[in-house]
Amino acid sequence: GRVVLELAAAARLGALRLRAMGAARVHWTESRSAGSSTAYTQSYSDQVEFLSHRDTLMAPPDNGEATVLQAGRHEFPFTFQLPETLATSFEGKHGSVRYWVKAKLHRPWSTVKKAKKEFTVIEPIDINTPALLAPQAGAKEKLARAWYCNRGQVSVTAKIDRKGYTPGEVIPIFAEIDNCTSRAVVPKVAIIQTQTFIARGTKKQKKSVVTSITGDPIPAGKREVWHGRALKIPPVGPSILQCRIIQVEYSLKVCVDIPGTSKLLLELPLVIGTIPLHPFGSRTSSVSSQYSVNLDWLSTIPEQLEAPPEYSAVVSSPEAEQSLAPPCRSELGDILEGPFFAYIQEFRFRPPPLYSEVDPNPASDNIRPRCMTC
Repeated sequence: GRVVLELAAAARLGALRLRAMGAARVHWTESRSAGSSTAYTQSYSDQVEFLSHRDTLMAPPDNGEATVLQAGRHEFPFTFQLPETLATSFEGKHGSVRYWVKAKLHRPWSTVKKAKKEFTVIEPIDINTPALLAPQAGAKEKLARAWYCNRGQVSVTAKIDRKGYTPGEVIPIFAEIDNCTSRAVVPKVAIIQTQTFIARGTKKQKKSVVTSITGDPIPAGKREVWHGRALKIPPVGPSILQCRIIQVEYSLKVCVDIPGTSKLLLELPLVIGTIPLHPFGSRTSSVSSQYSVNLDWLSTIPEQLEAPPEYSAVVSSPEAEQSLAPPCRSELGDILEGPFFAYIQEFRFRPPPLYSEVDPNPASDNIRPRCMTC
Protein backbone atom coordinates (compact mmCIF):
# COMPACT_ATOMS: atom_id res chain seq x y z
CA GLY A 1 0.00 0.00 0.00
CA ARG A 2 0.95 3.62 0.35
CA VAL A 3 0.50 6.51 2.74
CA VAL A 4 -0.44 9.76 1.00
CA LEU A 5 0.45 13.09 2.61
CA GLU A 6 -0.89 16.31 1.08
CA LEU A 7 0.53 19.63 2.30
CA ALA A 8 -1.06 22.97 1.55
CA ALA A 9 2.23 24.69 2.47
CA ALA A 10 5.76 23.75 3.48
CA ALA A 11 5.77 22.05 6.88
CA ARG A 12 8.25 20.84 9.48
CA LEU A 13 7.54 17.16 10.21
CA GLY A 14 8.87 14.51 12.55
CA ALA A 15 8.50 10.79 11.91
CA LEU A 16 5.93 8.93 9.83
CA ARG A 17 5.30 5.48 11.26
CA LEU A 18 3.11 2.59 10.14
CA ARG A 19 1.62 -0.28 12.11
CA ALA A 20 -0.31 -3.29 10.79
CA MET A 21 -2.45 -5.21 13.25
CA GLY A 22 -4.75 -8.22 13.24
CA ALA A 23 -6.53 -9.69 16.22
CA ALA A 24 -9.55 -11.64 17.41
CA ARG A 25 -11.41 -10.15 20.37
CA VAL A 26 -14.36 -11.39 22.41
CA HIS A 27 -16.34 -9.61 25.11
CA TRP A 28 -19.67 -10.09 26.87
CA THR A 29 -21.21 -9.55 30.30
CA GLU A 30 -23.49 -11.71 32.39
CA SER A 31 -25.64 -10.54 35.30
CA ARG A 32 -25.64 -12.76 38.38
CA SER A 33 -27.72 -12.63 41.53
CA ALA A 34 -26.20 -13.14 44.98
CA GLY A 35 -29.00 -13.29 47.50
CA SER A 36 -32.42 -11.69 47.32
CA SER A 37 -31.39 -8.12 46.55
CA THR A 38 -27.70 -8.11 45.63
CA ALA A 39 -26.71 -8.47 41.99
CA TYR A 40 -23.44 -8.05 40.15
CA THR A 41 -22.22 -8.15 36.55
CA GLN A 42 -19.51 -10.55 35.46
CA SER A 43 -17.40 -9.50 32.46
CA TYR A 44 -15.71 -11.92 30.08
CA SER A 45 -13.11 -10.90 27.51
CA ASP A 46 -10.09 -12.29 25.69
CA GLN A 47 -7.87 -11.46 22.74
CA VAL A 48 -5.64 -13.32 20.29
CA GLU A 49 -3.14 -11.41 18.16
CA PHE A 50 -2.53 -12.70 14.63
CA LEU A 51 -0.50 -9.89 13.06
CA SER A 52 1.79 -7.17 14.39
CA HIS A 53 4.07 -5.25 12.03
CA ARG A 54 5.78 -1.89 12.54
CA ASP A 55 7.61 0.22 9.99
CA THR A 56 9.08 3.71 9.85
CA LEU A 57 8.29 5.36 6.50
CA MET A 58 9.98 8.66 7.29
CA ALA A 59 12.53 8.93 10.08
CA PRO A 60 13.65 12.25 11.62
CA PRO A 61 17.22 13.37 10.84
CA ASP A 62 20.04 12.14 13.07
CA ASN A 63 20.59 15.65 14.46
CA GLY A 64 17.14 15.55 16.02
CA GLU A 65 15.70 18.36 13.94
CA ALA A 66 12.48 18.14 11.94
CA THR A 67 12.25 17.29 8.26
CA VAL A 68 10.92 20.05 6.00
CA LEU A 69 8.62 18.94 3.18
CA GLN A 70 7.39 21.31 0.50
CA ALA A 71 3.76 21.85 -0.38
CA GLY A 72 2.14 19.23 -2.59
CA ARG A 73 1.43 15.50 -2.59
CA HIS A 74 3.88 13.07 -1.05
CA GLU A 75 3.53 9.27 -1.23
CA PHE A 76 5.26 6.76 1.04
CA PRO A 77 4.93 3.15 -0.20
CA PHE A 78 5.03 0.22 2.17
CA THR A 79 4.82 -3.55 2.03
CA PHE A 80 4.75 -6.41 4.53
CA GLN A 81 4.24 -10.18 4.49
CA LEU A 82 1.13 -11.73 6.03
CA PRO A 83 1.63 -14.85 8.18
CA GLU A 84 0.59 -18.12 6.55
CA THR A 85 -2.18 -18.87 9.08
CA LEU A 86 -4.74 -16.15 9.69
CA ALA A 87 -8.37 -16.39 10.72
CA THR A 88 -11.02 -15.03 8.34
CA SER A 89 -12.29 -11.52 9.01
CA PHE A 90 -15.46 -11.77 11.06
CA GLU A 91 -18.05 -9.63 12.87
CA GLY A 92 -20.20 -11.35 15.50
CA LYS A 93 -22.45 -10.43 18.39
CA HIS A 94 -19.83 -11.06 21.09
CA GLY A 95 -16.58 -10.82 19.15
CA SER A 96 -14.76 -10.03 15.93
CA VAL A 97 -11.67 -10.76 13.83
CA ARG A 98 -10.30 -7.56 12.34
CA TYR A 99 -7.23 -6.46 10.40
CA TRP A 100 -6.08 -2.89 9.79
CA VAL A 101 -3.15 -0.60 9.05
CA LYS A 102 -2.62 2.70 10.85
CA ALA A 103 -0.30 5.56 9.94
CA LYS A 104 0.87 8.18 12.47
CA LEU A 105 2.49 11.48 11.49
CA HIS A 106 4.44 13.14 14.30
CA ARG A 107 4.90 16.92 14.14
CA PRO A 108 6.95 19.23 16.37
CA TRP A 109 4.81 21.06 18.94
CA SER A 110 1.60 19.71 17.47
CA THR A 111 -0.81 16.79 17.77
CA VAL A 112 -0.20 13.49 16.01
CA LYS A 113 -2.12 12.99 12.77
CA LYS A 114 -3.58 9.50 12.33
CA ALA A 115 -5.14 7.54 9.47
CA LYS A 116 -6.56 4.02 9.72
CA LYS A 117 -7.65 1.58 7.02
CA GLU A 118 -9.16 -1.88 7.53
CA PHE A 119 -8.65 -4.79 5.14
CA THR A 120 -10.27 -8.19 4.78
CA VAL A 121 -8.51 -11.53 5.16
CA ILE A 122 -10.00 -14.81 3.87
CA GLU A 123 -8.53 -18.03 5.23
CA PRO A 124 -8.41 -20.57 2.38
CA ILE A 125 -10.43 -23.72 3.08
CA ASP A 126 -10.09 -26.27 0.29
CA ILE A 127 -12.95 -28.74 0.28
CA ASN A 128 -11.01 -31.03 -2.11
CA THR A 129 -9.61 -33.03 0.81
CA PRO A 130 -10.51 -36.58 1.86
CA ALA A 131 -12.00 -35.42 5.18
CA LEU A 132 -14.34 -32.91 3.52
CA LEU A 133 -15.25 -35.18 0.60
CA ALA A 134 -16.40 -37.98 2.90
CA PRO A 135 -20.18 -38.65 2.92
CA GLN A 136 -22.09 -37.76 6.07
CA ALA A 137 -24.96 -39.92 7.31
CA GLY A 138 -26.98 -40.53 10.43
CA ALA A 139 -30.15 -42.06 11.82
CA LYS A 140 -32.46 -41.34 14.78
CA GLU A 141 -35.78 -42.49 16.12
CA LYS A 142 -38.23 -41.24 18.70
CA LEU A 143 -41.30 -42.62 20.47
CA ALA A 144 -44.33 -40.35 20.37
CA ARG A 145 -45.92 -40.32 23.80
CA ALA A 146 -48.98 -38.53 25.11
CA TRP A 147 -50.22 -38.88 28.71
CA TYR A 148 -47.82 -41.82 29.17
CA CYS A 149 -49.37 -43.62 26.20
CA ASN A 150 -47.21 -44.90 23.36
CA ARG A 151 -48.56 -43.56 20.07
CA GLY A 152 -45.93 -45.09 17.82
CA GLN A 153 -42.44 -44.34 16.60
CA VAL A 154 -40.95 -41.85 14.14
CA SER A 155 -37.57 -42.59 12.58
CA VAL A 156 -35.38 -40.67 10.16
CA THR A 157 -32.21 -41.52 8.23
CA ALA A 158 -30.36 -38.89 6.21
CA LYS A 159 -27.26 -38.69 4.06
CA ILE A 160 -25.36 -36.01 2.14
CA ASP A 161 -22.63 -36.78 -0.38
CA ARG A 162 -19.86 -34.81 1.38
CA LYS A 163 -19.02 -32.62 4.35
CA GLY A 164 -17.49 -29.61 2.60
CA TYR A 165 -19.38 -27.12 0.43
CA THR A 166 -18.97 -23.54 -0.77
CA PRO A 167 -21.60 -20.77 -0.92
CA GLY A 168 -23.84 -21.06 -3.98
CA GLU A 169 -23.70 -24.85 -4.14
CA VAL A 170 -26.73 -27.10 -3.81
CA ILE A 171 -26.74 -29.80 -1.15
CA PRO A 172 -28.67 -32.92 -2.28
CA ILE A 173 -30.34 -34.50 0.74
CA PHE A 174 -31.21 -38.20 0.71
CA ALA A 175 -33.55 -39.13 3.54
CA GLU A 176 -36.21 -41.57 4.67
CA ILE A 177 -38.80 -40.61 7.26
CA ASP A 178 -41.02 -43.37 8.67
CA ASN A 179 -44.15 -42.21 10.48
CA CYS A 180 -45.54 -45.11 12.52
CA THR A 181 -47.70 -42.87 14.68
CA SER A 182 -51.41 -42.18 14.43
CA ARG A 183 -50.98 -38.54 13.37
CA ALA A 184 -49.26 -36.72 10.51
CA VAL A 185 -45.73 -35.34 10.99
CA VAL A 186 -43.92 -32.58 9.12
CA PRO A 187 -40.22 -32.88 8.11
CA LYS A 188 -37.96 -29.84 7.86
CA VAL A 189 -34.28 -29.33 7.07
CA ALA A 190 -32.13 -26.30 7.78
CA ILE A 191 -28.53 -25.10 7.75
CA ILE A 192 -27.59 -23.84 11.23
CA GLN A 193 -24.71 -21.46 11.94
CA THR A 194 -23.21 -21.66 15.43
CA GLN A 195 -20.95 -18.86 16.63
CA THR A 196 -18.94 -19.81 19.72
CA PHE A 197 -17.08 -17.21 21.79
CA ILE A 198 -14.63 -18.39 24.46
CA ALA A 199 -13.14 -16.37 27.31
CA ARG A 200 -11.76 -17.42 30.71
CA GLY A 201 -12.89 -20.98 30.20
CA THR A 202 -16.49 -19.92 29.56
CA LYS A 203 -18.38 -20.27 26.28
CA LYS A 204 -21.06 -18.06 24.79
CA GLN A 205 -22.97 -19.28 21.75
CA LYS A 206 -25.16 -17.65 19.14
CA LYS A 207 -27.16 -19.89 16.79
CA SER A 208 -29.15 -18.84 13.76
CA VAL A 209 -30.91 -20.41 10.78
CA VAL A 210 -29.08 -19.73 7.51
CA THR A 211 -31.67 -21.29 5.18
CA SER A 212 -34.33 -23.99 5.39
CA ILE A 213 -36.99 -25.95 3.50
CA THR A 214 -40.15 -27.67 4.74
CA GLY A 215 -41.41 -30.95 3.32
CA ASP A 216 -44.98 -32.10 2.84
CA PRO A 217 -46.84 -33.59 5.82
CA ILE A 218 -46.37 -37.35 6.12
CA PRO A 219 -49.67 -39.13 6.92
CA ALA A 220 -49.94 -41.65 9.73
CA GLY A 221 -48.37 -45.01 8.92
CA LYS A 222 -46.62 -43.71 5.78
CA ARG A 223 -43.01 -43.31 4.66
CA GLU A 224 -41.48 -40.31 2.88
CA VAL A 225 -38.32 -40.69 0.75
CA TRP A 226 -36.17 -37.78 -0.46
CA HIS A 227 -34.14 -38.67 -3.54
CA GLY A 228 -31.75 -35.73 -3.39
CA ARG A 229 -33.95 -32.92 -2.09
CA ALA A 230 -32.13 -29.68 -3.02
CA LEU A 231 -31.04 -27.11 -0.44
CA LYS A 232 -29.07 -24.17 -1.82
CA ILE A 233 -26.40 -22.54 0.33
CA PRO A 234 -26.79 -18.74 0.43
CA PRO A 235 -23.81 -16.34 0.54
CA VAL A 236 -22.42 -16.90 4.04
CA GLY A 237 -18.99 -16.60 5.62
CA PRO A 238 -16.67 -19.61 5.73
CA SER A 239 -16.16 -21.80 8.75
CA ILE A 240 -13.69 -20.58 11.37
CA LEU A 241 -12.25 -23.64 13.10
CA GLN A 242 -8.66 -22.84 14.11
CA CYS A 243 -9.16 -19.72 16.27
CA ARG A 244 -8.80 -20.26 20.00
CA ILE A 245 -11.51 -17.81 21.12
CA ILE A 246 -13.89 -17.59 18.12
CA GLN A 247 -15.36 -20.47 16.14
CA VAL A 248 -17.95 -20.43 13.36
CA GLU A 249 -19.43 -23.84 12.62
CA TYR A 250 -22.25 -25.10 10.40
CA SER A 251 -24.51 -28.13 10.49
CA LEU A 252 -27.36 -29.60 8.49
CA LYS A 253 -30.25 -30.24 10.86
CA VAL A 254 -33.13 -32.55 9.89
CA CYS A 255 -36.16 -31.92 12.08
CA VAL A 256 -39.48 -33.78 12.26
CA ASP A 257 -42.39 -32.03 13.98
CA ILE A 258 -44.34 -34.63 15.98
CA PRO A 259 -47.70 -33.46 17.39
CA GLY A 260 -47.94 -33.80 21.16
CA THR A 261 -44.21 -34.36 21.80
CA SER A 262 -40.83 -32.77 21.21
CA LYS A 263 -39.21 -32.68 17.78
CA LEU A 264 -37.04 -35.43 16.38
CA LEU A 265 -33.66 -33.95 15.46
CA LEU A 266 -30.81 -35.33 13.37
CA GLU A 267 -27.69 -33.22 12.86
CA LEU A 268 -24.96 -33.68 10.23
CA PRO A 269 -21.76 -31.58 10.33
CA LEU A 270 -20.91 -29.16 7.51
CA VAL A 271 -17.83 -27.14 6.63
CA ILE A 272 -18.28 -24.05 4.46
CA GLY A 273 -15.08 -23.55 2.49
CA THR A 274 -13.64 -21.03 0.04
CA ILE A 275 -12.10 -23.28 -2.65
CA PRO A 276 -14.91 -25.12 -4.51
CA LEU A 277 -14.97 -28.71 -5.62
CA HIS A 278 -12.71 -29.39 -8.60
CA PRO A 279 -14.76 -30.97 -11.43
CA PHE A 280 -12.18 -33.73 -11.92
CA GLY A 281 -10.25 -33.53 -8.69
CA SER A 282 -10.81 -37.24 -8.16
CA ARG A 283 -13.10 -39.93 -9.47
CA THR A 284 -14.63 -40.28 -6.02
CA SER A 285 -15.53 -36.62 -5.77
CA SER A 286 -16.98 -36.59 -9.30
CA VAL A 287 -19.17 -39.62 -8.74
CA SER A 288 -20.31 -38.60 -5.26
CA SER A 289 -21.47 -35.20 -6.46
CA GLN A 290 -23.38 -36.35 -9.54
CA TYR A 291 -26.74 -35.66 -7.88
CA SER A 292 -25.86 -32.10 -6.87
CA VAL A 293 -25.75 -30.73 -10.40
CA ASN A 294 -29.21 -31.56 -11.64
CA LEU A 295 -30.15 -28.30 -13.35
CA ASP A 296 -33.85 -29.06 -12.92
CA TRP A 297 -33.42 -28.63 -9.19
CA LEU A 298 -31.71 -25.29 -9.65
CA SER A 299 -34.63 -23.98 -11.70
CA THR A 300 -37.02 -24.67 -8.83
CA ILE A 301 -35.09 -22.44 -6.46
CA PRO A 302 -36.22 -18.77 -6.65
CA GLU A 303 -33.67 -16.02 -7.00
CA GLN A 304 -35.11 -14.19 -3.99
CA LEU A 305 -35.29 -16.74 -1.20
CA GLU A 306 -37.81 -16.33 1.56
CA ALA A 307 -36.52 -15.31 4.95
CA PRO A 308 -35.50 -18.32 7.05
CA PRO A 309 -37.68 -19.20 10.03
CA GLU A 310 -36.83 -18.53 13.64
CA TYR A 311 -34.27 -20.90 15.11
CA SER A 312 -36.86 -22.11 17.61
CA ALA A 313 -38.96 -23.43 14.69
CA VAL A 314 -36.40 -26.11 13.88
CA VAL A 315 -35.11 -27.04 17.34
CA SER A 316 -36.63 -28.76 20.32
CA SER A 317 -38.34 -26.82 23.08
CA PRO A 318 -35.44 -26.95 25.62
CA GLU A 319 -33.09 -25.47 23.02
CA ALA A 320 -35.60 -22.77 22.05
CA GLU A 321 -35.64 -21.49 25.63
CA GLN A 322 -32.08 -20.26 25.14
CA SER A 323 -33.29 -17.44 22.88
CA LEU A 324 -31.20 -18.54 19.92
CA ALA A 325 -33.23 -16.76 17.26
CA PRO A 326 -31.44 -15.48 14.12
CA PRO A 327 -30.31 -11.83 14.23
CA CYS A 328 -32.73 -9.32 12.81
CA ARG A 329 -31.88 -6.90 10.02
CA SER A 330 -31.30 -4.03 12.42
CA GLU A 331 -28.65 -6.05 14.28
CA LEU A 332 -26.88 -6.76 11.01
CA GLY A 333 -26.77 -3.14 9.93
CA ASP A 334 -23.27 -2.47 11.25
CA ILE A 335 -21.99 -5.87 10.17
CA LEU A 336 -22.95 -5.39 6.53
CA GLU A 337 -21.00 -2.15 6.40
CA GLY A 338 -17.81 -3.71 7.76
CA PRO A 339 -14.99 -5.61 6.06
CA PHE A 340 -16.84 -8.92 6.35
CA PHE A 341 -19.48 -7.82 3.84
CA ALA A 342 -16.82 -7.66 1.15
CA TYR A 343 -16.47 -11.42 1.49
CA ILE A 344 -20.23 -11.96 1.22
CA GLN A 345 -20.38 -9.98 -2.02
CA GLU A 346 -17.60 -12.12 -3.47
CA PHE A 347 -19.81 -15.23 -3.38
CA ARG A 348 -23.18 -13.61 -4.13
CA PHE A 349 -23.22 -14.46 -7.84
CA ARG A 350 -20.82 -17.37 -7.74
CA PRO A 351 -22.32 -20.45 -9.47
CA PRO A 352 -21.87 -23.95 -8.09
CA PRO A 353 -19.06 -26.04 -9.62
CA LEU A 354 -19.86 -27.70 -12.90
CA TYR A 355 -20.06 -31.42 -13.48
CA SER A 356 -19.46 -33.11 -16.80
CA GLU A 357 -21.42 -36.12 -17.98
CA VAL A 358 -18.64 -36.86 -20.48
CA ASP A 359 -16.03 -39.33 -19.28
CA PRO A 360 -12.64 -37.56 -19.42
CA ASN A 361 -10.95 -40.96 -19.99
CA PRO A 362 -13.19 -42.81 -22.51
CA ALA A 363 -12.54 -46.45 -23.31
CA SER A 364 -10.66 -47.21 -26.52
CA ASP A 365 -12.55 -48.72 -29.48
CA ASN A 366 -9.75 -51.26 -29.96
CA ILE A 367 -10.50 -52.98 -26.63
CA ARG A 368 -12.73 -56.02 -26.98
CA PRO A 369 -15.92 -55.69 -24.88
CA ARG A 370 -15.96 -57.92 -21.82
CA CYS A 371 -18.69 -60.53 -21.62
CA MET A 372 -20.73 -59.83 -18.49
CA THR A 373 -22.16 -63.39 -18.31
CA CYS A 374 -18.83 -65.20 -18.18
